[in-house]
Amino acid sequence: MCSIMGYCSKDGDWPALQEALKRTVSRGPDDTRTVDTGNGWIGFNRLSIMGTTDEGMQPFVYRNRTTCLASELSETEMGYCVPDDSEIVLACNGEIYGFRKIREDLLQKGYQFISGSDCEILPALYKEYGTEMFRMLDAEFALVLYDRVQDRWIAARDPIGIRPLYYGICRDGTFVFASEPKNLVGLVSGIRPFPPGHYFKDGAFVRYRDMSEVPAYHEDDLLMTDENIHDLLFQGVRKRLDSDTPVGFLLSGGLDSSLVCGIAASLLDKPLETWAIGMDVDAIDLKYARQVADYIHSNHHEVIITKQDVLDALDPVIEALGTYDITTIRASIGMYLVCKAIHEQSDLRVILTGEISDEIFGYKYTDFAPSAEEFQKEAEKRIREIHMYDVLRADRCISVNSLEARVPFGDLDFVEYCMSIDPEKKLNRYGKGKYLLRHAFEQDGLIPESILWREKAAFSDAVGHSLTDDIVEYAEQLYPDEVYEERIRQYTHARPFTKESLLYRDIFEKHYPGQSEMVVDFWMPNRNWEGCNVTDPSARVLANYGDSGV
Repeated sequence: MCSIMGYCSKDGDWPALQEALKRTVSRGPDDTRTVDTGNGWIGFNRLSIMGTTDEGMQPFVYRNRTTCLASELSETEMGYCVPDDSEIVLACNGEIYGFRKIREDLLQKGYQFISGSDCEILPALYKEYGTEMFRMLDAEFALVLYDRVQDRWIAARDPIGIRPLYYGICRDGTFVFASEPKNLVGLVSGIRPFPPGHYFKDGAFVRYRDMSEVPAYHEDDLLMTDENIHDLLFQGVRKRLDSDTPVGFLLSGGLDSSLVCGIAASLLDKPLETWAIGMDVDAIDLKYARQVADYIHSNHHEVIITKQDVLDALDPVIEALGTYDITTIRASIGMYLVCKAIHEQSDLRVILTGEISDEIFGYKYTDFAPSAEEFQKEAEKRIREIHMYDVLRADRCISVNSLEARVPFGDLDFVEYCMSIDPEKKLNRYGKGKYLLRHAFEQDGLIPESILWREKAAFSDAVGHSLTDDIVEYAEQLYPDEVYEERIRQYTHARPFTKESLLYRDIFEKHYPGQSEMVVDFWMPNRNWEGCNVTDPSARVLANYGDSGV
């Protein structure tokens, strides 16, 4: 992971901007650089993943079809100044898949590059194609660009929102962009997430791709659907194994992370480094993760946590997340602590995870969908909003520990195809959720059959039922009934509705005062469906949870 900032005016408070960029140095601890574009600043904190030499340091300054060397930039008290004849200044937090082929094509057109960084191709692509370049990218990215020739600021974010980007407007009308909301606290009045699949140009946001939009369902039969799910997920994993630094894997023992690990194990010629986490008293998933690790012969690591570890993690987790959402925070505790252990105990820099499968193929609660049409609407909603929930969780818990998250289920080709599967095929007609995904990998033997067909357990529950119970008990002790009733009235947007949610909101407001609208609402099952009108987001409260939690 890296972090970026763009301040779109030359009249900014330089010390305040420097301090703001430092707030996300954990995303990029290797180096920091700020460039004076002549009409504002672009800042960058680097975590070296691809093209790890000094020449791969950003922001990239571009002129005459060539990236400028650092020696061509003059250093001042307010960052580096660009040469007078420079054309483009760009900083990107991202991974550009297939960049080597694109670079070869650009070399044929006379462009020159000085590093092995995948992001170095972006200024050249912009010079060739302008903002049309965003439709061409197979990438997870967030970027800020200043076009010095046209005196124009550009910002953009990938179609799912896997890489974070936020923005706000100063009192003088200046736009400010940054990787995380903590960069913007105190600089702008209202902080908002940059909409995925959009670019910003001339003061307006333009949608270039909507992954939730399905013009028509494809007509593939079950066999062809299975083959495409299988092959596209393989491609998604293969792309994300490309790294100049060590790669590791989060392995919960559930279907999604197990499939990612199973595919990767079949593609690599060395054992995977897999990591699992569980409570010290009632961890559900540790035994299943161990079964998968033994099956694929990985070097497996277990992290055991206590009640006190959970409670101590609440403040740093909510500060890192920038959310008060209940299910996101619950699920983040375990992910944050396992990533903290990875950072402290290994040399890994890239982590593959299993997010974005549920949004496409269904949660436990989508078994209650009253029709295929309603199932599809729910999937589209979840994909549109995932940047505020599961994707946010994966990004922050991993990046705050100076690691980079890669999400194979978020591969654009995979998502586009799977969202276009007739939802009639996705409904739970088989007595087993996510049947299509399971069936697509039934013949491979990549993971144990018992894991392939295992019932889903919510991650926060699977780390240990006591994780949530301990937090709920702590909140109950913290807020007597009369205090709870008084305190929730101070919040008008997304008002807390349990003592646990009040605890999260109070911590959130300490770090992000008055910024609750960064998140639209609480993640909850669709309460309009019979069987889903619940007051807790955990699948544990649903009638169909069954043996998921054992």
